[in-house]
Amino acid sequence: MKNKASLNIKVIAGSTREGRFSDKAATWIAEEIKKQKGIAVEVLDLRDYDMPFFNEPMSPSFKQEPYKNEAVARFTKKIEEGDAFVLVTPEYNHGTSGVLKNALDWVYQEWNNKPVAFVSYGSVGGARAIEQLRLNVIELQMAPIRNSVHIPGEQYFPVLFGKMEAKELFALQSDKAEVMITQLLWWTRALKKARE
Repeated sequence: MKNKASLNIKVIAGSTREGRFSDKAATWIAEEIKKQKGIAVEVLDLRDYDMPFFNEPMSPSFKQEPYKNEAVARFTKKIEEGDAFVLVTPEYNHGTSGVLKNALDWVYQEWNNKPVAFVSYGSVGGARAIEQLRLNVIELQMAPIRNSVHIPGEQYFPVLFGKMEAKELFALQSDKAEVMITQLLWWTRALKKARE
């Protein structure tokens, strides 16, 4: 029996730096997901959630009531709404961005038992950032799917330096995106049914 309920996918733009690429990649993958029927997609831009570095005395896994920080409360609510996630990450020093890791750290129960996919860019396609994120999300009791979109440096850097349009770059990624989205939606339906 197929779950006909609308699925809610949150795409998180994992960089806030000036001149970033994550907002473009997040918008692109959100539009690719929207091509599927019965899917609600929202981009969460971490620039809109000015969360301090996690410094609470209690881990989110033990919290009994929402944290009082307004940005954290809004972000947590958005995560609670999501049935699945796509994390868009640059690769910095063989890992993800600090702002994305911090966003993960502020939330716990709301991530649990939900699938997550990854779009990365940079040297070796941002593969090391995704490898790090896989470990992080497993600890958050999420289900990272196997297929990801890795945008290699030789394709990404021309966009960064204004020698190629982003839409040309994204056209090269469409097959990888389709496979990732198909797998993400399978897991989203399965886990949503299990959570219910």
